[in-house]
Amino acid sequence: MTEPILDHARPAPSAGCLPPHPAPRRPTLVLPPDSCDAHCHVFGPAGVFPYAPERTFTPVDAPKEQLAALHAHLGLTRAVVVQSSCNGSDHRALCDMLTAGGGRLRGVALIGDTTTRAEIEELHRVGVRGFRLNFLPHLRTAPTRQEIDSVLERVDGLDWVAELHLTGREVSDYEPLIRSLPGRVAVDHLARVDITEGPGSAALRSLRTLLDTGNVWLKVSGADRVSRQGPPYADAVALAASLVAYAPERTVWGTDYPHVNITGAAPDDGLLVDLLAEIAPDPAGLRRLLADNPAELFDFPRADDPPAPRPEPT
Repeated sequence: MTEPILDHARPAPSAGCLPPHPAPRRPTLVLPPDSCDAHCHVFGPAGVFPYAPERTFTPVDAPKEQLAALHAHLGLTRAVVVQSSCNGSDHRALCDMLTAGGGRLRGVALIGDTTTRAEIEELHRVGVRGFRLNFLPHLRTAPTRQEIDSVLERVDGLDWVAELHLTGREVSDYEPLIRSLPGRVAVDHLARVDITEGPGSAALRSLRTLLDTGNVWLKVSGADRVSRQGPPYADAVALAASLVAYAPERTVWGTDYPHVNITGAAPDDGLLVDLLAEIAPDPAGLRRLLADNPAELFDFPRADDPPAPRPEPT
């Protein structure tokens, strides 16, 4: 195996950040129009968009051209690009991707202590429609209520989604906090529940209770992260299908490309798309999951809306 190139422009990737699948299969599932990858990332190239010095991991470069090519291969025409903690609150790579998307992309930002309202309004202009709160210890210490309130104050009036990245047991721990957040909340990656605890676990009970509130949404992404069986991830697919059936109007799906901080090789993204036939087995449900729900949650234009103006280059 070739050793990584150790230079300033291309820092060595961390363990758990292997390259994405080299040849994902072309899906056999025919996707509905305006199908959306509601959770993916753009990384680098590091020589143009350096990673944050304070990052806790270093990914393999996955620039905008690579992500766009994958979406074309999979039959996805919309996407939500999520700012990763390895980029901190430097959103240049995200903004470059959103601008190149010509209205087909939305973004989720990381709002730092020094991010100003003017910067947030510029992020909104290029397509950002949410902010992410990381609670996972390998990414950062959990945000305090004071930090969260500071972000909420600065994004007030923009109708952004609060996107929460946490582990399953924390769903119960943070249930009061999640209930207290204004506006819509999205929980990432099947809440990263411990699937071995079964369908009656405290985490899943809290998650269903939160979904019942009507303003909490769930990303049924990350089947490969949650599964304990490996591909084709039958245990995680069954969980995802049950949650889509439970809250069909408040679930969205994403690839999580390029799959950083995982154990083992990256999943085949074509397989992940084909598994949607089991997660949302009827055409109407598939359209809700891939097109209608992302359009509502992330402010994509509807089919009968006029075309969105192309953002001006920044």
